[in-house]
Amino acid sequence: MAIQLDSAVVWQALEKELFAVLGMVTAKGEARTVGIVYVTHDKKIYIASGKKTWKMRHVAANPNVSLTVTIPKSIPLMPFIKIPAATITFAGKACILEVAQISDVVKKSLLRGLDNESDEVKSMAVMEIEPAGNFVTYGVGVSLMTMRHPEQARGRAPVA
Repeated sequence: MAIQLDSAVVWQALEKELFAVLGMVTAKGEARTVGIVYVTHDKKIYIASGKKTWKMRHVAANPNVSLTVTIPKSIPLMPFIKIPAATITFAGKACILEVAQISDVVKKSLLRGLDNESDEVKSMAVMEIEPAGNFVTYGVGVSLMTMRHPEQARGRAPVA
């Protein structure tokens, strides 16, 4: 049975990370995943990429996505002992925005110092993902010892 987590705990964990795996469906109905770098703001996830990339095209055609964030775990002073990563997974709706449509706060952290007028930024789009339903977690908000027991390490939290 999954433990009930506070969504604030999950959002705090999401804010500390920057890499995730984005799941989407192609126009042909085929499942695809891609590694992405993201930022969070106001309980949404933001991803920047080229306007013509296949991930932007697929998501524009079908906005239903999933995201899985892995959180590395290790035992201090014993990095040779392998520990499975904690995970946060959720589904959501994505929309594709122009860079000019996002707030300055998001631009600053997402573009990491790129000049807004550069050709690189002008060729980018931003994917905004609004999580829906529940976060499904493993190893979030529990000790490493508890992670040895899957039934105790699994959790759920409402996204809001």
